[in-house]
Amino acid sequence: MADVAREAEVSLKTVSRVVNGVSTVDAEMAARVRAAVARLGFRRNSMARDLRTRSTSATIGLLIEDLANPFYAGIAAAAAQCALENDTLLITASSEEDADRERRLLLQMCERRVEGLLVVPAGSTADHVYLRPEIEMGTPAVFLDRRPTNLRVDTVLIDNAAGARSAIEHLTERGHERIGVVSDWLSIPPMAERLSAAEAALERAGVPYRPDLIRYGLHTVPDTEAAVAEMLSGPQPPTALFALNNRLTLGVLGALSRLGRQVDVVGFDDFETAGLMAHPLTVVSYDARAMGRIGAELLFKRIAGDTSRPKTVVIPTELVERTPGRQTAERGAAARA
Repeated sequence: MADVAREAEVSLKTVSRVVNGVSTVDAEMAARVRAAVARLGFRRNSMARDLRTRSTSATIGLLIEDLANPFYAGIAAAAAQCALENDTLLITASSEEDADRERRLLLQMCERRVEGLLVVPAGSTADHVYLRPEIEMGTPAVFLDRRPTNLRVDTVLIDNAAGARSAIEHLTERGHERIGVVSDWLSIPPMAERLSAAEAALERAGVPYRPDLIRYGLHTVPDTEAAVAEMLSGPQPPTALFALNNRLTLGVLGALSRLGRQVDVVGFDDFETAGLMAHPLTVVSYDARAMGRIGAELLFKRIAGDTSRPKTVVIPTELVERTPGRQTAERGAAARA
């Protein structure tokens, strides 16, 4: 600002008033300041201004698990749109399912004086009591996809149990009794909820418990491919498979393609190309963008001063069935589009 003042031959105070949009500055002086700003490439330092005025920045933070995963990308896109509509910048970071990294990133966001936090927490080992002082000092938080530990805040969840039940019911209604289930780490609460609901649905359907057809702790596509190949090579291989997230579904499809096998597959999480797969893929679908949008809307209400009791919003699921005939029709429709 001092450089701009010298260039425009005005006082520092005049520059400050012009860049902050004060309308009473002399028109000729204001024009000189704006010209100097353009020549010098000046940009106002919002962070310095906020520190000086002891205010927060027009910024919110979003912490997710994996930036490359379409599920989290949908959440981020919806949250970014809501932030834009509220003249606010969204900062996004990834915890990679590491509780220590999560804590470090969230506290760094608070140090940068974000107005609020949207959080998809790391696995169940994380304790979020460290956020209490930040919330009490005026930085609200909304948790997405998973509940916080030792913290009462707004939460937006997926109906994991209903989705898993619908998947198993779909497969048992088709006559399957040997249903393989593949899960990510059970320290991730949605995985534990989905697996528990799937096992309960199998029991209700009278399907014998088969621990040899359940695999968990699979966090990558190659791990899943190997686990599915092992199950299919057993003396009583599964006639159907249920994958508890989109990454696992890709591993299941990879294994089936490599082995040239055809079994019924249901995947939890829809994704953009699910309807184009060579292998018919039924999915448990839900609106991931709704999670990001609803979470951001709740956060901006808290920022605006809402002090009501913490809310829990549950996003419903839907089973999207794709049979071989329907698969062909969908692929033709996609090609025409």
